[in-house]
Amino acid sequence: MPFECHYSGKKTTYGNRKAYGGAKIKDGGFGLQTTGKTRRTFKPNLQKVNAEITNNDGSKSSKKVYASAHAIRSGLVVKPLKRKYGYTRLQKLAAEG
Repeated sequence: MPFECHYSGKKTTYGNRKAYGGAKIKDGGFGLQTTGKTRRTFKPNLQKVNAEITNNDGSKSSKKVYASAHAIRSGLVVKPLKRKYGYTRLQKLAAEG
């Protein structure tokens, strides 16, 4: 499972960390100059959650996936019921009709 949000596609991105040095111009220097550049990573706030995933044939299954905190807060993640007896009323209705 890659370190990527299942819903929004957020993943690790890369950038640079810059270090500056130098004396002020009024003190006889040339001002700030870049004295170093190093690579760094920006990691998204991903959580491993149990979520209801819709399969290609339309059926739903429960699966553990990575989801960003933004996707969880915005309601993109649908969590399954924790206990089976929550489904019994729906199962009775489906059997009758």
